Amino acid sequence: MKKALFFAAALLLAASAKAQSGEKNFIDQPYIEVVGRAEKEVTPDEIYLKIIINENDNKAKKPLERLEKDMIAALSQLGVDVAKELAVKDLWSAFKLYWYKRSDIFAAKEYQLLVHSAAVAGKVLQELEKLGVSNISISRVDHSEIEKFRREVKVSAMKDAQSKAADLLQAIGQRAGRALWVQEVDRTPYRAAFASPARTMKASSLANDEAAALPEAEFEKIKLEYTVMARFAIEP
Repeated sequence: MKKALFFAAALLLAASAKAQSGEKNFIDQPYIEVVGRAEKEVTPDEIYLKIIINENDNKAKKPLERLEKDMIAALSQLGVDVAKELAVKDLWSAFKLYWYKRSDIFAAKEYQLLVHSAAVAGKVLQELEKLGVSNISISRVDHSEIEKFRREVKVSAMKDAQSKAADLLQAIGQRAGRALWVQEVDRTPYRAAFASPARTMKASSLANDEAAALPEAEFEKIKLEYTVMARFAIEP
């Protein structure tokens, strides 16, 4: 109890001394409050493809193991590091009409493939279509350095706030001093972009034509936006 009373008395004495010396609390100082904003668009370099191979789906009726080997060989020829960038997501079997016709049993596998450009994604689509694998879509896109870009946008937003404060006060012959208070306003937090109908890739009959040129594909850019509220001291 004595310690608590002593601590409270010390706080009161400190506050009294501060008031007597004329030093103002930061909230008592004249200040200007501004909002800083910044944004950046980033071209994705991580494109996640969802690939489903189905032994009952392909025209040649190849078994699942053969389809898988052919797919891995085709991806390797395209320069894809399958050991690192291809992963099995799911494996299932269907027993359609099992009791009536055993030949109707089939298996399927779902994979996730990571590629690093729209051009490679287009080549993957074309090569797998030749193998009879046409169930390919884009699950999401991302960027390998997205956190670095987020920090850059945050810094730009703070600089924008400081610049606004300086410009406004300069108009009335005053200056912006030190920052008294800063609050992050991250109303649109970053999430890895997901595929939309505009970005979903479906196999085309052009893929069967060796001479057909691949259309130039471009993915929607990832948009990063950031806002800060800041108060700067007003100096004469």
